Amino acid sequence: MNLTEEQILALAPDESSKKSGKDLANASKWVTKSFNDQALWGECQGSGSKPYQTQVDLSGIAFKCSCPSRKFPCKHGIGLLLLFSRQKNIFSEAELPAWVNEWLGKRAEKQEKQVEKKDAPVDEAAQLKRQQARVKKVNDGIQELKLWLKDIIRNGILLMPEKGNAYFEGMAKRMVDAQAPGLANMVRQLGAINFYAEGWESIFLEQLSKIYTVAESFLHIDALPDVLQQDIRTGIGFTQSHEELKSQDGITDIWLVLSKQTSEEDNITTEKFWLYGTKTRQHALVLQFIVRGQGGQLSLMPGLFIEAELVFFPSVTPLRALVKKQIAITSAISFSKYNNWLQVAEAETQYSSILPLGGERAYTVQQLKPVQIAGKWWLKDAEGSIMLLQNENKVIWNLLALSGGDALDMTVIGKEKDFEAVGIWKDETYTIL
Repeated sequence: MNLTEEQILALAPDESSKKSGKDLANASKWVTKSFNDQALWGECQGSGSKPYQTQVDLSGIAFKCSCPSRKFPCKHGIGLLLLFSRQKNIFSEAELPAWVNEWLGKRAEKQEKQVEKKDAPVDEAAQLKRQQARVKKVNDGIQELKLWLKDIIRNGILLMPEKGNAYFEGMAKRMVDAQAPGLANMVRQLGAINFYAEGWESIFLEQLSKIYTVAESFLHIDALPDVLQQDIRTGIGFTQSHEELKSQDGITDIWLVLSKQTSEEDNITTEKFWLYGTKTRQHALVLQFIVRGQGGQLSLMPGLFIEAELVFFPSVTPLRALVKKQIAITSAISFSKYNNWLQVAEAETQYSSILPLGGERAYTVQQLKPVQIAGKWWLKDAEGSIMLLQNENKVIWNLLALSGGDALDMTVIGKEKDFEAVGIWKDETYTIL
């Protein structure tokens, strides 16, 4: 395992965990600290009489700790892994203690059960009946949704700011009842628009049109091409079996982990990993959902190059993927980048022409320079074209400190004219912002 300090800290759920993890990367904080080829473990003396037992699965970079923290990984896991990366020589190589062996055994047992579940026979008749019942529920819900959308248009959107959250949440809950969680989320996004921002009307109408297009397309889904049908079903909220996907052949490449974005809602943490295939030039979005108190199976650190096989969900513009097999961690290699904003716009136009309902994507653009115009920060390319930096409050000072105001190759994530900077290349090293 050769993880850099930056990559380890990128696993922390928030800034306070990073800071606390750094503080715990101190040998004096640990009563015991050991390792072998499978795992890393230690006992950290906390405020209580009994030390916290912390363990890390080195094969998949998974964490477990006996502390009461609800954060994952907790500060003890970050601290122990950070200390190991800095001073491996102070850790004793030993046999697995019972508490670590039990945890690893449960992880292996869980993986075996997943395999058994995949191999279990399927009652196809019952499955078809459930699918037909759900389609009917979705169709009924869409009819109500269309009336709601048409009422908004008939009455005009200028009164929308006065409606309040309950107006949108009521329809979102109806979509949940109709087993269309994708539409529910889109309705919630409609209500979350900042009605006090200039130009909110255009954003509102665009989202309204997107909802109507997905809903109407589902009512006529049989007339659409097979792959596009899957995009519409995904927009509605239908899921696809991960086991079935992983049974298919994937794409093996050396993938650069461009960014990790984390959000939390209703005790569920969503991790979004943005990857770029250095040989295939294929972008990939890998999602991981973690229930509070449980660990994730996947740990991908931004800036890491991994050789892996990915399987993509069916789509006319494939993006979301599953990691079928991670082969190795490798060193940095060269890869092609976009020359300027014009090339990004051309790529966006191509994607939108195929799937107008598509979401954001990642791009690495050469020689972008931060410039301030009229009190706002923009990213200027070598040709003089500029793009507004959407997350300037989060990254601008770090970006200026790292770049010194000079142009650098930069990775951005976004869509059309809304992009956020997430990482830069300096001295052939990728640094996340």
